[in-house]
Amino acid sequence: MNQLMQEAMRWFGPADSVTLAAIRQTGATAVFTSLHQIPYGEAWPAELIASRRDEIAAAGLGWTVVESVPVSEAIKTRTGDFERHLENYRFTLQRLGAAGIHVVVYNFMPVLDWVRTDLRHRLPDGTEALLYDPAKFAAFDLFALARRGAEADHAPAVRAAAKIYWNALDTAARDALVRQTLDLFPGVRLGLTLDGLRTMPARYPATDAYRRWAKPRRRWKARSTSAASSVCTLP
Repeated sequence: MNQLMQEAMRWFGPADSVTLAAIRQTGATAVFTSLHQIPYGEAWPAELIASRRDEIAAAGLGWTVVESVPVSEAIKTRTGDFERHLENYRFTLQRLGAAGIHVVVYNFMPVLDWVRTDLRHRLPDGTEALLYDPAKFAAFDLFALARRGAEADHAPAVRAAAKIYWNALDTAARDALVRQTLDLFPGVRLGLTLDGLRTMPARYPATDAYRRWAKPRRRWKARSTSAASSVCTLP
């Protein structure tokens, strides 16, 4: 009898706090994962695909679905190096197929395509889960990114909760919220900055949101603490 459904879990790679052994213990037989270390737009090397596939297989699981092969901003906006990125995307799909992986997920959204405010939210029973908290994201949007027109996109109750939450954070906690929101995934560092994020909506001038994003009212000052992080402080 053919198997109609398979139990699988998302795995964010070797840096994920959830191990392959833990996933197998749940009864899952497969994982959805990606090569998050490869920059967007670059082709995935066949040897790295095979290595990740074999690592998962050694844990008694299968890599049945790629989530995801990211679509670069150049492809989305058809600018810059998009033709090379498209060719690299084709190479990646071909190499995944040759490695026996035939299902690929992708997102096609402007700017940020995936956001969670808590990557290790602790549930009452002690287990961890990903969580999206509207008040925390509003705090990021209103006070860290300082996006023009952001107030209109958040309900009054959410804005009030966001202000209370933001004011209760110290500098380190604010930096952690910003870094996590920009990096998107557990164990992944995309290297995006607030200033970089502020410039990205300008690539989508036909969208209604562009007019609200393009010119922030004010910005929290950022001082660099390392090549991959910044600290947001009050002006």
